[in-house]
Amino acid sequence: MDRSAFRWLLPAACALTALATVAAPADPLDASAAVPPFVHRSTFDSYRNLAEPAPLGWREANDVVGRIGGWRAYAREASAAQAAEAPALTVAPVPGRPAPAPAPTPAPAQPAGHGGHSMH
Repeated sequence: MDRSAFRWLLPAACALTALATVAAPADPLDASAAVPPFVHRSTFDSYRNLAEPAPLGWREANDVVGRIGGWRAYAREASAAQAAEAPALTVAPVPGRPAPAPAPTPAPAQPAGHGGHSMH
């Protein structure tokens, strides 16, 4: 090993040794061990309270509903939500072929631990 490599290797090893001794965690079983103070940061520190909307009089509320589109707008929203939840699964009939057979109904479930034996 040449001297130039040794010149930086020895100080680096000393620095790492010093850092390792400083960064050693305190013994959790030693009650008198010095530990940093606990800093609690609540998850609600960044919470922004949303203000309630100002209540409207019945005439103003009726005007708002009229601008939106009346009850039909609410009915469209409800039907769009139902359509998104359960898409229709239909099979188009093929001309010249019989309709597919319906799926068999499953047998009723037996109580757990009875191995298919009926209870008398």
